Amino acid sequence: MSLLTRLGRKNGQNRQVKIFTAQEETQDLAEESYQEVKHRLHQRIIDEIAPAEQAMLSSLHQDPHKVEEIITRYCQRILDSETLAVPRGEKTRLIADIRDEMLGLGPIEPLLQDDSITEIMVNGPKKVFIERRGKLERTDVQFHDNAHIMNIAERILTPLGRRIDESSPLVDARLEDGSRVNIIIPPLSLVGPAITIRKFSRKPLTVDNLIDYGTLDEKMAKFLRACVEARINILVSGGTGSGKTTTLNVISSFIPEEERIVTIEDAAELRLQQEHVVTLEARPANIEGEGQISIRDLVRNALRMRPDRIIVGEVRSGEALDMLQAMNTGHDGSLTTAHANSPRDALSRLETMVLMSGLELPVRAIREQISSAIDLVIQQSRMRDGSRKITHVTEIQHMEGNTITMQDIFRYQQQGYDENGKPVGRFLSTGLKPSFMERFEVNDVELPDDFFAIQPDDRRGMF
Repeated sequence: MSLLTRLGRKNGQNRQVKIFTAQEETQDLAEESYQEVKHRLHQRIIDEIAPAEQAMLSSLHQDPHKVEEIITRYCQRILDSETLAVPRGEKTRLIADIRDEMLGLGPIEPLLQDDSITEIMVNGPKKVFIERRGKLERTDVQFHDNAHIMNIAERILTPLGRRIDESSPLVDARLEDGSRVNIIIPPLSLVGPAITIRKFSRKPLTVDNLIDYGTLDEKMAKFLRACVEARINILVSGGTGSGKTTTLNVISSFIPEEERIVTIEDAAELRLQQEHVVTLEARPANIEGEGQISIRDLVRNALRMRPDRIIVGEVRSGEALDMLQAMNTGHDGSLTTAHANSPRDALSRLETMVLMSGLELPVRAIREQISSAIDLVIQQSRMRDGSRKITHVTEIQHMEGNTITMQDIFRYQQQGYDENGKPVGRFLSTGLKPSFMERFEVNDVELPDDFFAIQPDDRRGMF
């Protein structure tokens, strides 16, 4: 026998929703009914909560028990007054979801708290996907409507001083923990507002974590640490979602504590552990189209800030020229990332980005700048199973004619996939010694004499 309960009045009419049946007390509410109950309870609380308690809620992010106590009291009173027959388990869920609506990011707040989820993709109000262990999954999370998503988007952007509307329908932002956010809305998105959140680990990953995950091996890690300590200029290259920023975070942890570091990003997401770090973030234009501060402006300004190292989260256009000039004028040991599918492609991309600076430089002059500025390219790839691998550690050498010469120091050789679809392969040393070894000596960085020697197993893998 179905139990219908009254939800309250709206425009003078009673609204009835089927909550559950007596034979199905162990089941969840029908999703549409549940969303309706939650939405209307939320509206009732907003309408009835005392201003003093509303201010208290906004200031109690660090005291979840007090927040839950206040919201629970209001929820319970409204449920009792409306004689809503809701199972105990559903009451707990309702209270938690309404708390997220009022103080968190609504329906996606539980996804943000789940450490196994690495990406959250909202494709309109009724389709929310996640990435877990490199695989996409559709969730049963839903928003009430497009306006509900826009409310959450505004909650993300307001603390950052950014905006999104029809005149500016896309924006890059970040959450408080540094997670990267992209939001795009109609008319550009035809499915409704779309939010993509690239989550970062609550605890910053270390090089040991990357070794455990199979991203690189211990020998490569030791070499990269030595390169950072020897002030080698490094470009981390890879496709979208290949883990470039994670790798940049990890190798930046090798920078000595006593150095002054300036980081430059579109949306600040790097989390360096050193004490002397200055974080700069680009600023989009305001509603009048004025006031934009670009990555390029920040790179130029960073040169006046007495940095020991400059770290640019990602070069995408003309700032590549300023970054190369910084590397060539005494800011050794600087780091950056770029989108590319191979080390050679990374150099071609840098050429294109330098041309986007608006200066009509000869191609040879650009290539000479690149070959003298960049010492090492770390190429990272995302494998079929979602894992990430450093596939090449490549030295940039010098110009021969109009071509930049390169040589691999380490590379990953894939040998296939196992029965679970995971890549099978190994990291190999090519036996070639980089030409910048004298900089190791100058900076008092030591590696064993036989560090680059090819091991018997490596030799078999190369032929």
